[in-house]
Amino acid sequence: MSESFSPEISHRICKHMNEDHHDAIVLYAKTFGNTPNTETAQLLSIDAEGMNLMTQVNGESTPLRINFERALKDAEDAHHTLIDMVKQARGMLKSS
Repeated sequence: MSESFSPEISHRICKHMNEDHHDAIVLYAKTFGNTPNTETAQLLSIDAEGMNLMTQVNGESTPLRINFERALKDAEDAHHTLIDMVKQARGMLKSS
Protein backbone atom coordinates (compact mmCIF):
# COMPACT_ATOMS: atom_id res chain seq x y z
CA MET A 1 0.00 0.00 0.00
CA SER A 2 1.47 3.33 -0.97
CA GLU A 3 1.89 6.21 1.49
CA SER A 4 -0.96 7.94 -0.35
CA PHE A 5 -3.33 5.21 0.79
CA SER A 6 -2.28 4.60 4.36
CA PRO A 7 -4.79 2.87 6.63
CA GLU A 8 -5.64 6.29 8.08
CA ILE A 9 -6.45 7.75 4.65
CA SER A 10 -8.52 4.69 3.74
CA HIS A 11 -10.41 4.95 7.04
CA ARG A 12 -11.10 8.67 6.55
CA ILE A 13 -12.45 8.15 3.02
CA CYS A 14 -14.56 5.16 4.09
CA LYS A 15 -15.98 7.00 7.10
CA HIS A 16 -16.97 9.98 4.95
CA MET A 17 -18.49 7.85 2.20
CA ASN A 18 -20.42 5.61 4.61
CA GLU A 19 -21.80 8.55 6.60
CA ASP A 20 -22.53 11.02 3.78
CA HIS A 21 -22.74 9.09 0.50
CA HIS A 22 -24.32 5.74 1.27
CA ASP A 23 -26.39 5.90 -1.92
CA ALA A 24 -23.21 6.27 -4.00
CA ILE A 25 -21.74 3.09 -2.51
CA VAL A 26 -24.88 1.16 -3.45
CA LEU A 27 -24.58 2.57 -6.97
CA TYR A 28 -20.95 1.40 -7.20
CA ALA A 29 -21.99 -2.11 -6.21
CA LYS A 30 -24.94 -2.22 -8.60
CA THR A 31 -23.09 -0.91 -11.64
CA PHE A 32 -19.34 -1.54 -11.28
CA GLY A 33 -19.75 -4.63 -9.10
CA ASN A 34 -22.35 -6.15 -11.42
CA THR A 35 -24.72 -6.82 -8.53
CA PRO A 36 -27.96 -5.04 -9.52
CA ASN A 37 -29.84 -6.62 -6.60
CA THR A 38 -27.70 -4.84 -3.99
CA GLU A 39 -29.91 -3.64 -1.15
CA THR A 40 -27.27 -1.90 0.99
CA ALA A 41 -23.50 -1.49 0.84
CA GLN A 42 -20.69 -0.28 3.06
CA LEU A 43 -17.22 0.82 1.97
CA LEU A 44 -14.67 -1.19 3.98
CA SER A 45 -11.38 0.01 2.47
CA ILE A 46 -9.89 1.80 -0.50
CA ASP A 47 -6.44 1.60 -2.05
CA ALA A 48 -4.77 2.75 -5.25
CA GLU A 49 -6.13 -0.23 -7.20
CA GLY A 50 -9.73 -0.43 -5.99
CA MET A 51 -12.22 -0.57 -3.14
CA ASN A 52 -13.66 -3.29 -0.93
CA LEU A 53 -17.33 -3.27 -0.05
CA MET A 54 -19.63 -5.36 2.10
CA THR A 55 -22.98 -5.62 0.38
CA GLN A 56 -26.39 -7.03 1.18
CA VAL A 57 -27.66 -8.90 -1.85
CA ASN A 58 -30.92 -10.82 -1.60
CA GLY A 59 -30.65 -10.69 2.19
CA GLU A 60 -27.09 -12.08 2.34
CA SER A 61 -23.86 -10.30 3.25
CA THR A 62 -21.50 -10.51 0.30
CA PRO A 63 -17.99 -9.03 0.05
CA LEU A 64 -17.27 -7.25 -3.21
CA ARG A 65 -14.06 -5.89 -4.74
CA ILE A 66 -14.33 -3.16 -7.37
CA ASN A 67 -11.11 -2.40 -9.25
CA PHE A 68 -10.44 1.05 -10.63
CA GLU A 69 -9.72 1.53 -14.33
CA ARG A 70 -6.29 2.89 -13.40
CA ALA A 71 -4.14 3.15 -10.29
CA LEU A 72 -4.93 6.21 -8.22
CA LYS A 73 -2.18 8.62 -7.16
CA ASP A 74 -3.49 9.89 -3.83
CA ALA A 75 -6.56 10.75 -1.76
CA GLU A 76 -7.44 13.71 -3.98
CA ASP A 77 -7.31 11.48 -7.05
CA ALA A 78 -9.59 9.04 -5.19
CA HIS A 79 -12.04 11.86 -4.44
CA HIS A 80 -12.31 12.85 -8.10
CA THR A 81 -12.48 9.24 -9.27
CA LEU A 82 -15.31 8.38 -6.87
CA ILE A 83 -17.28 11.43 -8.03
CA ASP A 84 -16.72 10.49 -11.67
CA MET A 85 -17.83 6.93 -10.94
CA VAL A 86 -21.09 8.14 -9.37
CA LYS A 87 -21.82 10.28 -12.42
CA GLN A 88 -21.02 7.38 -14.72
CA ALA A 89 -23.18 4.98 -12.68
CA ARG A 90 -26.14 7.37 -12.72
CA GLY A 91 -25.78 7.71 -16.48
CA MET A 92 -25.70 3.94 -16.87
CA LEU A 93 -28.89 3.56 -14.83
CA LYS A 94 -30.69 6.22 -16.87
CA SER A 95 -29.81 4.51 -20.15
CA SER A 96 -30.96 1.07 -19.00
